[in-house]
Amino acid sequence: MRRVALIGAGLSRFGVRAAGFRELLAEAGRACFASVPHLTPKDIEGLVVGAVLPERAAFQSHIAPLAAETLGIQPSKLSARTEHMCASGTAGIRYAYAFIAAGLADIVMVLGVEKLNLPNMGEAVLNMGTGVDRDWEACFGLTAPPSFALAAQLHMAGYGTTEEQLAHVAVKNHTHSSKNPYAHFQNGVTLDAVVCSRMIASPLRLFMCSPITDGAAAVILASEERAKEITDKPVFIRGTGQAVHGFSVSSLDPDYASWPAMKQAAGDAYAMAGIQASAVDFAEVHDCFAIAEIIAYEELGFCSKGEGGPFVMEGRSDYGGDVVVNPRGGLMGCGHPLGATGVAQAVEAFWQLRGEAGERQVPEVHIGLTHNNSGMGEHVVMIYGRE
Repeated sequence: MRRVALIGAGLSRFGVRAAGFRELLAEAGRACFASVPHLTPKDIEGLVVGAVLPERAAFQSHIAPLAAETLGIQPSKLSARTEHMCASGTAGIRYAYAFIAAGLADIVMVLGVEKLNLPNMGEAVLNMGTGVDRDWEACFGLTAPPSFALAAQLHMAGYGTTEEQLAHVAVKNHTHSSKNPYAHFQNGVTLDAVVCSRMIASPLRLFMCSPITDGAAAVILASEERAKEITDKPVFIRGTGQAVHGFSVSSLDPDYASWPAMKQAAGDAYAMAGIQASAVDFAEVHDCFAIAEIIAYEELGFCSKGEGGPFVMEGRSDYGGDVVVNPRGGLMGCGHPLGATGVAQAVEAFWQLRGEAGERQVPEVHIGLTHNNSGMGEHVVMIYGRE
């Protein structure tokens, strides 16, 4: 099996954008090509596009050919769309990785794009509910916020996790996003602002939740041979894992404070990369809600079970700590344009491992990890390295 590397990356600005679906993907694609001066759209053999809600929010299907035509790409080996809710972009990277590793293509672009903000925000919220069980859960109000609130309540009851610890996750990530020119939020928040923000689903307050965001991101993957011909700073995919233990909240283990699917996906990725959690220098984790990041610390092996709250309070997930978590600002600071999120995480890994992350550069990095969930029972982990 061939080794595969990232050789280019680009983002659109995330936020509430006037730009349409096509304009967002063009913005990210153009930036991605600009990062690889000697590569042109004609060199791209495959295109995978992660997108979740274009049929509802952009009234557009047949996304991959639309993106290819917009970017001037004529795929000769692979053209596909991935839809796996919040992990759609990372699923697309896994597909492209497998395709190249198998020798079926040499250079593939992965693009993630989502236009979520609509004139009627009620419809945007309604659309987001399509990612959960509409027949048995969403129709009764059990959408993402209350689902993750259940996890938070159980974690607090079982391990003594506090609202202040949850708030510290938000403060940290908004502080990081203030140094990210592409982020939805760039002003930071205080601890008082977080704990005084309105309640969404107890104990999760407004600033402990990721916002509805428009945006796009793109990366280019290549076989090791082609990567070394194109750039002297490739970023290699070292490992990957994915596990799905259930769709409906009611089908999961009732201990919602433990996510064995994430632990399984991480274990597979670590084994493939030949490393342990202690080797990870920075991690982009799926902080859709503050509790998700705290549980991620534990299931990814950065700390023991139940220690996630003290881990963030003690600064162990920040610069100067054990591992820098969400240096770009995470979903809470950057926003969460569904199909683009996983690809944006890969963009950050690319910049960090090449020493190109500017003010938020993590010093002396060798290994980076990205993680997405699509609900509490579905998780994808990627591990990237400089070699």
